[in-house]
Amino acid sequence: MNIKPIDLIPDPADGIAADVKFGPAEHNAWSVSDGAVSLVRQPRLPRTLRFASSLLDLEIDLGRSAIIVVDMQNDFCHKEGWFAQKGVSLRATRRPIPVLKKLLPCWREAGGQVVWLNWGIRADRANLSPTIHFKGKRTATGIGYAERSPIDRGLSVVTGEWGAQVIDELKVEAADLSVDKHRVSGFWDNELDAVLRLRGITTLLFVGINTDRCVFSTLQDAAFLGYDCILLKDACSTPSPAYVTRSILFIVEQLHGFVATAQSLLTALGSPR
Repeated sequence: MNIKPIDLIPDPADGIAADVKFGPAEHNAWSVSDGAVSLVRQPRLPRTLRFASSLLDLEIDLGRSAIIVVDMQNDFCHKEGWFAQKGVSLRATRRPIPVLKKLLPCWREAGGQVVWLNWGIRADRANLSPTIHFKGKRTATGIGYAERSPIDRGLSVVTGEWGAQVIDELKVEAADLSVDKHRVSGFWDNELDAVLRLRGITTLLFVGINTDRCVFSTLQDAAFLGYDCILLKDACSTPSPAYVTRSILFIVEQLHGFVATAQSLLTALGSPR
């Protein structure tokens, strides 16, 4: 349940008996009632889920866990998106779609948080470095960040434009969170870390594209920030050679967290009602 900020504290003389909540989540909120402000947070009991990883079984607390869905957006996954018009094959970028269509509803029903993390840059590119600008364009005639492709679906990966929106095949629910990023890592120079910490999230499960780019960079920064990290390898994909993915899985297991599958998580969650 999302808690909307409330600007005015009820006057007890008005006869308002219901508690008024101030905070980003039920378990991290002050309450005002009977003329007092309570700073006491409501305790949460762990909701343990156990599933297999490539090394050991993992136990997570569903109430403190979030699936981070990386870059499953029109400009990377739609046949008229920025990538497709640049000649990038969509076979890899669309591969996670059927897995996520099964996983996300079960995850939500069990009480897990879903966070959509998409490229969403400024239209003026004012905070993109020359390196980022060049890598998105590469040639004088290439179509870069915040530019229009021949089939004009708006400025590429700009916040609010069609290309920055989640693809239609994956439904964004009201309780989901959405965060824009303008770096390969989703933790750089935006609010992702604050949003997660204010909800008491400590465990992150990573899915989406591309395994060796935005998924890995975001996971690595999450590990540096102290989050528990799990890469669901069958819910991630990349057009890079297979040996690149094998390297990423090795590095994650050696240094940053765990590698598991969406299928093992689904088995533990069971079918949605």
